[in-house]
Amino acid sequence: MLKDATRRRFDVLMFWSIDRLGRSTRAVTTALAELDTAGVSDYADKEAMDATTPHGRAMLQMATVFAELDRSMIRERVLAGLARVRAEGKKLGRPKVRGRKEDAIGARLTAGDGMLKVAKSLGVGVSTVQRVKAEMPAVGVV
Repeated sequence: MLKDATRRRFDVLMFWSIDRLGRSTRAVTTALAELDTAGVSDYADKEAMDATTPHGRAMLQMATVFAELDRSMIRERVLAGLARVRAEGKKLGRPKVRGRKEDAIGARLTAGDGMLKVAKSLGVGVSTVQRVKAEMPAVGVV
C-alpha cells in the first residue's frame, strides 16, 4: 500500500479502523507520515476521522494509542486464560490422531497417494498427514 502511495496510484486511503493500518502507535505514525509525504489523505471510517486537518490527524493518533492499549489488554486476558486452563491441568489444542488412523495414513502414503488426497479421504487435516509422514521411518533411502 505504501509503495502504491509513493507511486501516486491513489489520492485517499480509506480504512475501516485505525488498528487496521498498523499494530502499534509507532507503525501507524510512520505509515501516516509516509502517506502524508506521498500526498495521500487518510480517512478512518469507524472513528470518522479525516487526517487532512491537524485536528483530525491528532485525533487519529490518539485513537491509535487507544487501539494499541486495547490490543494489549486483549492479549493479556487471553494469556491469563490460557495460563488458568493449563493450571487446571487441561490439555490445549487439537486431540492427536493416533492408532488406526495413523496406520491408515501411513499405508496410503506408502501406496503413493498424495498428502491432499490422503487427508481428504480419511477426514484429517493436511498437517496431520505431514506429521505422520515426518514420523515414518525412511524406507529405501540410499
